[in-house]
Amino acid sequence: MDDIEAIKQLKARYCRTMDTKDWAAMREVFADDVEMDTTASGGGVVTGADEFMAFLQGALGDVITVHQCHMPEIALTSATSASGVWGMEDMLRWPDGRELHGYGHYHETYEKVGGEWRIKRSQLTRLRMDFTPLTQ
Repeated sequence: MDDIEAIKQLKARYCRTMDTKDWAAMREVFADDVEMDTTASGGGVVTGADEFMAFLQGALGDVITVHQCHMPEIALTSATSASGVWGMEDMLRWPDGRELHGYGHYHETYEKVGGEWRIKRSQLTRLRMDFTPLTQ
C-alpha cells in the first residue's frame, strides 16, 4: 500500500473508532505526543495521546457520534512526514436529546513511526454548527 492510501485508511480508522467508541484502537491512530486543537469549535488544545483519549472518553463517551471525512488533500513532505486537509461532517446526539450537526475541516500532520502512519497534529476548524436544543 502506498503512503497516501495508508494515511486515508488511518483517517478512516479515526472516524470508525471514535463512532464505535473503540478507545484502544483509536489510541493507535495517534503519535504519543499528538497535539489536538479544537479551539476553533469551542474546545481547547490537548497534548499527548493518552491525555487526549482521557479527554475524549469523558466528553463523548455517552454521546452517539457520526463522523464523515472526505475529499482529502494529502502531501508527503518527507519519507516519514505528511500533511493533509479533510472535509468533514459530524453529527452528535447527547443522552438528553441535544444534537449538533457540524461541518468543517481537519488540518493535520502525520508521522511515520516503525513503518506505520500516525496523526501528529490535528486542528478542527468549523464552517457551520447547527444545534438542536433540548426539547421539554
